[in-house]
Amino acid sequence: MSDDLTDAQTAAIPDGFSQLNWSRGFGRQIGPLFEHREGPGQARLAFRVEEHHTNGLGNCHGGMLMSFADMAWGRIISLQKSYSWVTVRLMCDFLSGAKLGDWVEGEGELIGEEDLLFTVRGRIWAGDRTLITGTGVFKALSPRKPRPGELAYKEEA
Repeated sequence: MSDDLTDAQTAAIPDGFSQLNWSRGFGRQIGPLFEHREGPGQARLAFRVEEHHTNGLGNCHGGMLMSFADMAWGRIISLQKSYSWVTVRLMCDFLSGAKLGDWVEGEGELIGEEDLLFTVRGRIWAGDRTLITGTGVFKALSPRKPRPGELAYKEEA
């Protein structure tokens, strides 16, 4: 029934975003997550703050924002390098908060690569408010066949 849904769950998804099919494991627990493809090797991730994302004050929980930053920033490695990866370090500066119903977006920029360690600078925002800035270091595990919208793996010379 529609009265069982929260306002956040029934709110419109902005144009250009499609729901990711991350329906298993942790992605299922914190979703739904959305993606906006900017072009080959570029995308923004997003989510709408729902009740299960909030803390006791009605704000989006900092752990949710950090988890989202981890996925949104590390995603650039998948998109531009076609690698599976794990997080080595994630450093976040919390600048503002998100409330129930806010549409939160994030993306990362690859700024360094050495010995299959990738350094990414990232930003998370809601509307015109920057919520988090920071950096992440991600370890490439293995190259894989590119998925739609990802650039092909290229051996570095």
